[in-house]
Amino acid sequence: MKKNAIPAHYKPILDETQTEHGIVLLKDFFQTALSTELNLTRVTAPLFVQSGIGVNDDLNGTERPVRFPVKSLGEQNLEIVQSLAKWKRLKVTEMALPRGFGIYTDMNAIRPDEDLDAVHSLYVDQWDWEMAIDDVDRTVFFLHEIVKKVYRCIKRAEFYVYDFYSQIKPTLPDEIKLLFSDDLAREYPNLSPKEREAKVAKKYGAVFITGIGAPLVDGIPHDGRAPDYDDWITETGDGHKGLNGDIVVWNEVLEQPFELSSMGIRVSPESLKAQLEERGCEEREKLMFHSRLLRGELAQTLGGGIGQSRLCMLLFKKAHIGETQVSIWPPQIVADCKKRGIKLL
Repeated sequence: MKKNAIPAHYKPILDETQTEHGIVLLKDFFQTALSTELNLTRVTAPLFVQSGIGVNDDLNGTERPVRFPVKSLGEQNLEIVQSLAKWKRLKVTEMALPRGFGIYTDMNAIRPDEDLDAVHSLYVDQWDWEMAIDDVDRTVFFLHEIVKKVYRCIKRAEFYVYDFYSQIKPTLPDEIKLLFSDDLAREYPNLSPKEREAKVAKKYGAVFITGIGAPLVDGIPHDGRAPDYDDWITETGDGHKGLNGDIVVWNEVLEQPFELSSMGIRVSPESLKAQLEERGCEEREKLMFHSRLLRGELAQTLGGGIGQSRLCMLLFKKAHIGETQVSIWPPQIVADCKKRGIKLL
């Protein structure tokens, strides 16, 4: 099957009105579950940040943010956020939160360089969250405990949907399988990273792939990560590297792996320097965010994001993300969906 293609047999289970009502129910339920499970307080987040201070998320380091000049600021450029990975760490530091407590927020972003298809949109909405940790928590074991808690919220949300819409049967496994990207590279040396994801997501139903960003045995990372928020270079024991990862589930509608969340323990001053050097961008050390981190002024944190429209898409058994969010689509996608009877919001 073509990647992210809508299968020929697809028919929406919920109509547009049911879907809109369901989105409200699911979002209200999930953010309450997540905040309770992880001890998170809701905060208000920015839509845009100042250019040139290192706060915006560079994603893979190549995506262009949307920039615009502001008259009242002397034509200074601001940027629409691509995610809040670094802003959240500043916020946790400012709030002086104790270990084990954190924040969450509704993140709304624009990613103009996305390749648009059934699961990728110009508009990104997610629950961004961040918690304060200590040195003792900088282990893969602690990361995995938080992963299990996040997955429990996803499972509870799945049953919550079933409670309202009994025609949508729960299908996710009870437990999430914890895996390492370097183990997958050794086990499936002839498969690409995305093919490995498909293999294990279909086998287990839900997996957390640990170690995203560092080169694997073949010299290629499992996936791209910017060098200045997640710690992907630290050795974690047993030959593994990386204190971050992705939650990937098997999407039965699209018959493919489906990423729901990325998360990780954030860089220490030492791992930031090493990762900037690894990527050849040491000049970032002079930016506001990076210089503060290197001086030890920022709290140690663990955080991530969970796609809101993606979670709705998965749990409502939708085949296109445009069925659970409003965005702009190329004419061909609009025509294809109309022909198939798929209602884009």
